[in-house]
Amino acid sequence: MKKVLLSTACLGTIMVSAQVKDTLQTRNVEEVVMTASRKKENIKEVPSSITIVAEKQIQSQLTVNSDITSILQYTVPSLGTNSGQTSNTGQTLRGRQVLVLIDGIPQSTPLRNGARDLRVIDPSAIERIEVIKGASSIYGNGADGGIINYITKRSKTDKKISGISQIGFTGQPYGGTLGVRASQLLSGKVNKFDYTLSLAYERTGYMKDADGVMLSPTYSTAKMDNYNGMLKLGYEINDNQRIEASYIGYSSRSDLNLGLKTGKYGITPTIGEGLGKSLETTPQGTPKNHNIRVSYDNKNLFAGTSLNINLYYQDFKTVYGYSDTFFNGGQSNVISKKAGARFNFDTQLWNAPNSQGEIIYGADILNDQTVQKLEDGRFWTPNMSMTNIAPFLLAKIDLFKKITIKGGLRYENIKVNVDDFNTLSVIKNDGTFTKSIPVAGGKLNYNALVGNIGLRYNIEPYINLFASFSQAYSINELGRILRTSTSETIKNLETKPIIVNNYELGATGQLSNWLNYELTSYVSTSKLGATFVQSADRALTIQRAPEVIYGVEGFLHFTPVKWIQFGGSYSWMEGITSPNDNGDYSTKINNSRISAPKVLAYVQVKPIRPLSVGLDMLHSFKQDRFVTNAKTGLYAYGEGYVPSYTIFNLKSSYEVSNNWRLSLGIENLFNTTYQPSISWWSARDSDFINALGMRGTFMIEYKF
Repeated sequence: MKKVLLSTACLGTIMVSAQVKDTLQTRNVEEVVMTASRKKENIKEVPSSITIVAEKQIQSQLTVNSDITSILQYTVPSLGTNSGQTSNTGQTLRGRQVLVLIDGIPQSTPLRNGARDLRVIDPSAIERIEVIKGASSIYGNGADGGIINYITKRSKTDKKISGISQIGFTGQPYGGTLGVRASQLLSGKVNKFDYTLSLAYERTGYMKDADGVMLSPTYSTAKMDNYNGMLKLGYEINDNQRIEASYIGYSSRSDLNLGLKTGKYGITPTIGEGLGKSLETTPQGTPKNHNIRVSYDNKNLFAGTSLNINLYYQDFKTVYGYSDTFFNGGQSNVISKKAGARFNFDTQLWNAPNSQGEIIYGADILNDQTVQKLEDGRFWTPNMSMTNIAPFLLAKIDLFKKITIKGGLRYENIKVNVDDFNTLSVIKNDGTFTKSIPVAGGKLNYNALVGNIGLRYNIEPYINLFASFSQAYSINELGRILRTSTSETIKNLETKPIIVNNYELGATGQLSNWLNYELTSYVSTSKLGATFVQSADRALTIQRAPEVIYGVEGFLHFTPVKWIQFGGSYSWMEGITSPNDNGDYSTKINNSRISAPKVLAYVQVKPIRPLSVGLDMLHSFKQDRFVTNAKTGLYAYGEGYVPSYTIFNLKSSYEVSNNWRLSLGIENLFNTTYQPSISWWSARDSDFINALGMRGTFMIEYKF
């Protein structure tokens, strides 16, 4: 569901500079139109900061690593670094949970956040990625920190058939690591029909660290089969009307047969070794993610009014590894089914030479059914069914081709039905049990009016200013609150929603024909946030308390001559909370949400026309925000000291002809030994793992 947003993509499609780091093209933030789910706009009409990962940028990153969490960590400044595993735990956006979409279809499971929502599609099917930074309710529940919307490829040709065929091989300088991937894209147009077909398959090899040692098998991406298929069909009824239908299916399953050798936090990494003792009955991964969408557009429904209707359905399941934290142990899975409709009207109020006015209005309807179950049928969370009906209204005024004013309201009306259930008997760290208790379900109702307002003033090409206020409304992690219930009825639990207020101020511009920049500052507040904290017996619980998160980010992009471009970005954030709700904000939000400062830098050169060579750098600064427990000498979960690390990736391609291209990418170019941030801040022996060592990818591409 969507709120009238302000912060970055104001109701949908945005026009932005899509040549962001595209192969040696000048970054021009005004020429490329991006279409999200609601309305086309020029970047100069957006009163907030956004990040667009363009198609060439995705393809370039795909040369190095097909894991989309890796692609995002190198392209989105304020997104946390990835874990190198199938889970995207800790990869927050501006310190808060992000809502992931595919063509506007929600992929996240906020009723029970399983942290598997970023890896739900193969990058070869993606045309671009729109990242809305900051709280937004434009798509409803779960976007406390923003939105990541994967926009899939579409037909761009008048030919009856055209396509791209790719085959690639991955490997490390150690035995057993060879992997293979292949993808095929077909698109075309026949009379008024157009189509796009995308197929991709990848088989990964073993994953090893810089010393050639097997990485931990927990949530591993090794020995995994990944499948992705997409079919998109469109029909132009006439010049004003179009209908489109699409299906996207994704599946990933691991048959890794390694044993686990638990290490020592901060000293010895947890690794995989030997062949497999396995208590798992089902392969880990995301065995199914089906997305079906039908859309209808009418550019002239009646005088000055256009209409867009989107109907969608998603069927998602992800499977976790064996856990012995509850009685009798077992594997769990998160199952979620969503069905929704979006109705969007756009009415032009006036259209004078130097000013325009319009209103965008409609309603969003969503039903989300989510449950977490064990493979043996026991419920870890109850069945939860959420229905959200949200009407919205947005007004937009453009004055003198320099000033844009936007403001909107959205009314959230959410009802959640919760089944009766029995909590699991959980094993504490001291070996004792918390007994299972029966919990009576019931109905939970949430209502709120959320709003946004934003202003952008395009003074001169070298200086454009924007400021905005936006809100997000979510009932994130209701399932986790319910599954740890100590009450016999849900009405006695703290399940109040999270309402986030996001304030943003920034400047962007083009100082010359070869230099672009942006600088943004933000503050987000919530009267009742949600953070994992560790109790006295080292069990994880959710802390509900007032929060403030603030930060800055910015980028510079240089193209001094046509054969070279370089630049970089910097992001920093801090988060504080008042656990006792007494106005004392001296407690810091832990590192599971507040990422370390991050620098991204890149250089790309084209010494001769067919050859392109690029180097990416990621530097994650150290985090030393907490102290160990005075009695145990241990860090609490989320509070571990995080050392800095720096990684370089090499990307290169050679155009053999107009049809053939070869590419070579090397991840972790200097074979650096390091641990991902989550290894340190989680402060647990089992989670202390090394990152992937040097890994190469060679790809052959044929276009026709």
